[in-house]
Amino acid sequence: MAATSSEAAVSASFLAAYDEVLTAKWPAGTTHSEALTPYGTTRINSYGPEGAPPLVLLAGGGSTSTVWFAQAAHLGRTCRVHAVDLIGDPGRSAPGERPLRTVRDLTAWLDGVLDALGAEATALCGHSYGAWIALHYALHAPHRVRKLILLDPTQCFAGYRPGYLLRALPMLLRPTAHRTRAFMNWETGGAALDPAWLHLRDEAAGFPSARPVTGPRPGPEALGALDVPTLILLAGDSRAHRIAAVAATAARLLPHARTETIPGATHHTLPLHAPDAAELNRRIDDFLLSG
Repeated sequence: MAATSSEAAVSASFLAAYDEVLTAKWPAGTTHSEALTPYGTTRINSYGPEGAPPLVLLAGGGSTSTVWFAQAAHLGRTCRVHAVDLIGDPGRSAPGERPLRTVRDLTAWLDGVLDALGAEATALCGHSYGAWIALHYALHAPHRVRKLILLDPTQCFAGYRPGYLLRALPMLLRPTAHRTRAFMNWETGGAALDPAWLHLRDEAAGFPSARPVTGPRPGPEALGALDVPTLILLAGDSRAHRIAAVAATAARLLPHARTETIPGATHHTLPLHAPDAAELNRRIDDFLLSG
């Protein structure tokens, strides 16, 4: 696929690696579309029956929407899956004249994406930073979120472990493929992640990314008022945060949430690494199909 003028600053090798994951890993019948929003053009990779209930997927920082390849075919049996590239993050989305700077900008951007999809309401699933965005969106527009799924959510119910931040710091200050690989290898305990996706992650180290929108964790009053059915899936061996603290805070503050743990999973083996991906798919399926 040829790069558009909006992708001029993005390397051809990154775009080729991105398309390789889509071609090799996503199921046949996957479609691609662009949502025009005030914040730029958003790339959406979709799979599943037209007219099926929508399920919007938000990846963790730097992962691109392609990371959901292990979920697309399975969840796309009963849902119309839409995996979204966040504007300013590695991917095929392109920023517009209005930058994403605040949580309000993020929620307005996602409003625009859902409008473009024609989705008055959707199931919404996010991993890591994507879970933080998903939770803020559910607080912003609960009427548009039928069900909410948060995968090892960061900065939602507890802070990062100091050791995780120290390990991540070199990669954040000066991202390189070598530093990204070393960090992922440490956090996952050396798990054999998909080679094509790892190559894309290497290429993402040189992507001209914008500074991500950050902010405080949602407050207790806002969380207590959220009436959206919510599933929180924690990685049993996550090094990003203390999952016991995440689970305890979520149980105390979210009245309509249930929290489960996937044993053996780490923060960065989710959502793509087998067997974690199979267990993840089963639990998401059960939640979406439950009353």
